Amino acid sequence: MKIGSRDFDLKNNTYIMGILNVTPDSFSDGGKYNRLDDALFHVEEMLSEGMDILDIGGESTRPGHTQISVPEEIDRVAPVIEAVKSRFEVPVSLDTYKGEVAEAGLRAGADLVNDIWGLKYDPAMGQAIRQAGVPCVLMHNRKKAFYGDFTKEVMEDLQQSIGLAKKAGIEEDKIILDPGVGFGKTYGQNLQAIREVDSLHALGYPLLLGASRKSVVGLTLGLPAGERLEGTLAVTVLAVIKGCSLIRVHDVKENARAVKMTRALLGLEGE
Repeated sequence: MKIGSRDFDLKNNTYIMGILNVTPDSFSDGGKYNRLDDALFHVEEMLSEGMDILDIGGESTRPGHTQISVPEEIDRVAPVIEAVKSRFEVPVSLDTYKGEVAEAGLRAGADLVNDIWGLKYDPAMGQAIRQAGVPCVLMHNRKKAFYGDFTKEVMEDLQQSIGLAKKAGIEEDKIILDPGVGFGKTYGQNLQAIREVDSLHALGYPLLLGASRKSVVGLTLGLPAGERLEGTLAVTVLAVIKGCSLIRVHDVKENARAVKMTRALLGLEGE
């Protein structure tokens, strides 16, 4: 899959997506990278540590977050995308579920759209992605964590998102799926989503897993967001074993090392 100017072998490799939240209220790093200089310094740092794709978000989507307006979100993300693309050779993902924000971000230079609602929130999102000809991440989400057969229903929900993508004219080879750890799921369901992520291979698309510092790690270990690195690394190792193509993380250096070591143990890296 081509993302920006780079070709990604999503069938045979595992790539690191680094997180840049330009928000005042994200659960883990809110307010740290609001200033452009701070954001750019962090991008440079993550690139030096092994980041393959940068994921920029302008609105916190943590539980209980406050939704912001479209103009405010655009004002947060568009200048950062432009600045990153002018300074660094890195594919940029825009984390948004709003069509107008996606359009503005794509004009600013974004190479991929990461939609936490899998095209189900804003009907304009699919068209924005198709017109730009970029890939997309379709994440599983629900307003309430009510399920009968959890794994079956997650797959059915993702199939609905895939259907919306196809209806919008998004090409097959531009779709990535995400089980949506931390979204519309109980603690036990989040563990199950991670444990059974490989079941989603049956849908036929590359998989992204994002559990970095999330509550499923915090609740398991009884730790605040800033102390969840080891738990995140355990999830990353499992994600590699389960065949995920992309892993979305805050701590690039440590996760990149965990990916490399796991792949070597699995015989997926050259000796």
